[in-house]
Formats: sequence, structure tokens, C-alpha cells
Amino acid sequence: MAGTPNSRIIREDIEQLAASLSNVKDKFEDKTFLITGAGGFLGNYFVLLIKYLNENILEVPARGIFLDNFITGYKREMTSDEHVKFIGHNVIEPFHTEEKIDYIIHAAGIASPLYYTKFPIETMDVTTIGTRNMLELAKEKKVDGFVFTSSSEVYGDPDPSHIPTPETYNGNVSITGPRACYDESKRFAEILCTVFAKEHDVPVKIVRYFNVYGPGMRLNDYRVLPNFIENGLKKKPLEVHGNGKNTRSYCYINDAILGTLKVLFSSYKEGTPFNIGNPFPEVSVEDLAKHVAELIDDHVEIQYVTPPHEVYGETDPKRRCPDISKITSALDFNPSHTLHDGLSRTINWYKEVI
Repeated sequence: MAGTPNSRIIREDIEQLAASLSNVKDKFEDKTFLITGAGGFLGNYFVLLIKYLNENILEVPARGIFLDNFITGYKREMTSDEHVKFIGHNVIEPFHTEEKIDYIIHAAGIASPLYYTKFPIETMDVTTIGTRNMLELAKEKKVDGFVFTSSSEVYGDPDPSHIPTPETYNGNVSITGPRACYDESKRFAEILCTVFAKEHDVPVKIVRYFNVYGPGMRLNDYRVLPNFIENGLKKKPLEVHGNGKNTRSYCYINDAILGTLKVLFSSYKEGTPFNIGNPFPEVSVEDLAKHVAELIDDHVEIQYVTPPHEVYGETDPKRRCPDISKITSALDFNPSHTLHDGLSRTINWYKEVI
């Protein structure tokens, strides 16, 4: 089918997203989207969605400028056409174009602990210098909307009294800990966004993702779900770090993409932050491993191991669960994918690629 990838699972996701956006197709028609991190997990879904809309839905195509330096992105998926073009570009360098830009989705970043501990300086640079460069471009082009993809990591390890965690919580973050290159640069980028919104009237919004997962996550990402699924499909034990009692709530990628676009197209600005996640269920890593094992093969073993790196040890937040009442009431965002459904789809995608 035109405009969609070879993967059946991802094709279904993109079709479902397009159907969900049918009432706002005017936001796409004849508009130019600049997307950073276009080769990444989230960025690639935005890219595939725009290409699908162009070839199947829109009367007047959207235009796309898709940037990535592919430090962690999938370069093999990057193809241009008459409406969209991919450019190998590192956002820590200013980006110049004569084209009009209507929307910027700044999704560039290094989110996996494996990679941000391997590339800590690059992690900080892309999130701070890169965000500044994109904000300057947004100011110059007088864009209609700008969204910065932040993270629940800005909250650090929340006090139990602030779980589920609302946007008003200031966080409990280690300034110099093993996660700080990621956490603190996200926090700094958020104030950059807020200042540009107030000082230069850039229509900036911020989304704080809570454990987004789904098809397209790198096999060697080393976050918990790719680890569990890859090991399970290869009949290897699922390795749970420590006692497995830390909890998370997981958000399927389609819900995250739809929520992000709702925020992007909204009238909010001045750096307004929105949590994007699925509060239900909040599940322990141990129970997540059991769930994955059941979906793959009841005979898959679960092992409890010493964390391989300090970033997975005591500094790993004990609980992570969003309060999404703000985006639900303001923008009618309601996650539609259950954990069971999302895990099943993700596992089936891994079966396609392994």
C-alpha cells in the first residue's frame, strides 16, 4: 500500500493514526513540517504518517523536512520523494532553509541509557544546543506550532505523594548522577522553550513522555521492553534487574503520537507542558516480564540479575506513573491501547524483524 512501510503491524498503526486525524486534515494540507530525529523511534512514525496522508488522504500534500544525523536512528528507512526530503544534519549545528516552515516537531535526542551513557556530551548538546537552534529557526520562520519532546525523566524519582505525577511537580533529580546528562539537559531545554515563548512569542508546547514503547524500538536499545522481547523470542531468560519491584506505566506509540499532535495543533503556548502517557496499569518490572513471557512462551525463564550499569541500579526511579488529567480535560486525550494489546503488537513486530 502506498505511503506505508513493509511491516504489517506498523502499516496498521499508521492507518489507524490517519483515521484518527481525519477531522484535522486541514492542519496538514499544504503545510510544511520540520521534524528532527526523523530516523528515531518516535520521529519515524511522524514521517510515515505524513507520507501516508500525502499518498492516501490529503487533497493538497503536506511537505516534510526530516533531519537526523543517525547516531541512533535507522538510516535504511530514510527515503525522499517529491514532497518530503531527508537531510543528514546534526541539530547542534544551525539549520538554514529558504522554505516556509509551519510546524516543528523537535524529537531529536538520545533516550536510551545505553546510548546516553556512551554519548553523554552528545546527549547534552542535542538537547540544549539543538533545542536552542530549533527555537531560533521557529522564531525566524514564525511557525504556527512548535513541540519539544521532553520526558518523564524531568521528574526524577518522584516522592510517593506525587504519584501519579502532575505537571506541577518540580521533580527530584540528581544533578550529577549517572542519568543527569539526559535528565538535566531535558530540564534546561524546557526553560529554553518557556523563555522563547515568553520573550519571542514562539508558540512552543512541551510534551513529557512516560515510557513510550511499540514497533520500531531498536533491537539493541537495551531498555527493558526490547530486552525482554528479544530475549524471549530467542528463548533466552528475561533478565530483571535487581528485585524487579520498580514500577512503570507504559504508553503505546500510537497514543503518544496522537497526543503529541493534539498538543502541537492546540492554541496553548508559553511553553505549556503536558504529560503524555497511560496511567493504567502501573506495573512492576517483574510483572512486566511475566506478561511478556506469557505472550511469547510460558516456558521462557525469568532471571533476577545485578544491574549491569549504575544507571539501572539505585538511581533508577522507583515509580513512574503520569497524571494525565490536564491533557485529558484540555485536549480530549485518552489512551486507547491497553498494555496487553500494545505488547502483543510490539511482539508481533519483533517477530517480523528477528
